Amino acid sequence: MAIEVGGKTIETTDSGFLINLEDWNEEVAKVIADSEGITLTDKHWDLVNFLRDEYLNNNGNQPNTRNIIKGMSDIWGGNVTSKDLYDLFPKDPSKQGGRIGGLPESRRKGGY
Repeated sequence: MAIEVGGKTIETTDSGFLINLEDWNEEVAKVIADSEGITLTDKHWDLVNFLRDEYLNNNGNQPNTRNIIKGMSDIWGGNVTSKDLYDLFPKDPSKQGGRIGGLPESRRKGGY
């Protein structure tokens, strides 16, 4: 599969994850998010950037929901719930957020 961004064809897996991490930029994220019916807000970007930072700067770590809740609670302040995350990314914050963030598909089973 592939997506078109700015006249460039970017290859994706069958499930919509980028083949090459280097192809990602904010324009690509917006195209992927639009295709999933998501308009990216500051909170969406916070979560996407958190996931990218964990992957790129922490040995390919792809945090589960519990760790995302902890990370977003630190960033946003207060108590973040899984509902808060699923309100942003209804198809699973780690997977959908990672796809929009240009990260590889997670092979873990998710949850806690």
